[in-house]
Amino acid sequence: MLKVVLSNEILRTITQIELNRYQVDSVTMPHSVADRLRKNSKKKSSYASNKIEGNPLSEAQADEVIDRDERKHFLKPEQEIRNYWLALSFLEEKAKRKEPVTKELILQVQKLVQKGAPKEKIGLRGPTPPGVLFAVYDSQTGRPDYIPPEYCDIPALLDELTEYVNTTDDHPLIVAAVVHYQLVTIHPFEDGNGRTARLISGYILDRSDYGFRGIGSLEEYFAYDINEYYDSLQMGLPALYYEGRNDPPHPEIWIGYFLRMVLLYSDKVRELSENANADELGGSLSYLKGKEKELLLLLIKQYPGEFTPVELSRALGVTNKTVINRLSVLVKTGFVVPHLVNERIRTYRLSEFAVRNAQKIKKLLTVQNR
Repeated sequence: MLKVVLSNEILRTITQIELNRYQVDSVTMPHSVADRLRKNSKKKSSYASNKIEGNPLSEAQADEVIDRDERKHFLKPEQEIRNYWLALSFLEEKAKRKEPVTKELILQVQKLVQKGAPKEKIGLRGPTPPGVLFAVYDSQTGRPDYIPPEYCDIPALLDELTEYVNTTDDHPLIVAAVVHYQLVTIHPFEDGNGRTARLISGYILDRSDYGFRGIGSLEEYFAYDINEYYDSLQMGLPALYYEGRNDPPHPEIWIGYFLRMVLLYSDKVRELSENANADELGGSLSYLKGKEKELLLLLIKQYPGEFTPVELSRALGVTNKTVINRLSVLVKTGFVVPHLVNERIRTYRLSEFAVRNAQKIKKLLTVQNR
């Protein structure tokens, strides 16, 4: 098992990631924007994670495959992209319920990753025929790059790993890094080990609220320099699992790399969140006419709690119907939320989006009214 000592550099990186996490959580954006960003991020992850494994599709082709009718026939590279998308969606639901990491969950994820593959490619690997060495071979030289543990050791190693995940006091970022390394190193399957490791590692981040709301793609950063990714995993150790990879002497090589990628990823998510929030705010305000903007400005300045159309009609000197019409536009654009009682609107209040962005809205509307 990977044993991690928290150096000052590792602690500094974790602190920077924590700061990005706080800033991302402080940005409120409408569900429509968040959903769009999450969907695009899942597409990028599906493309990037398969690219690491040598999938030949371009990012545009991967996007097209994900959006295609699922009843159509898919070639193997296309099926790999769709499988990763399905696994991400599966884990997304699991993360909402914060379900634990179990051997069964790992097997379920690998089964999704290998959907459409021969049966022997699904589930834990078994014994090889006499005289056949199970190894990860260099595609050019034909030499073994890595010889994982014997198949008979896999169940106990997975049990040890899941026990660690569910009982450790380590920081979630460290846990995710350890799980990523251990799954790739245990290599429990004939195929799909890397993709399963990235998915389970990402699941740990999501379940521990370090998934940055599903926005952005960590896999994209692993795929940026595939050689660095693999070199960091191998840590210069011998090819045989039992000769050092089971207990690497310098785990900070992998941990440091993993955290640097998470930091780059979290920097990007923070930027995306802030820009999307600003873009959506300006876009939503652009849908409002003059009187609707005046009403929104009045609500922000004088109505922090619930209010009724009757109150507003008196304050503005217009009819109740006019106020309701203006409020309906503010509801559609995400600035106001109606309060329903027996399926009828009784009162309204400013949305969380409007409250969080109140100062920005006031500034923008004040400038526009000059």
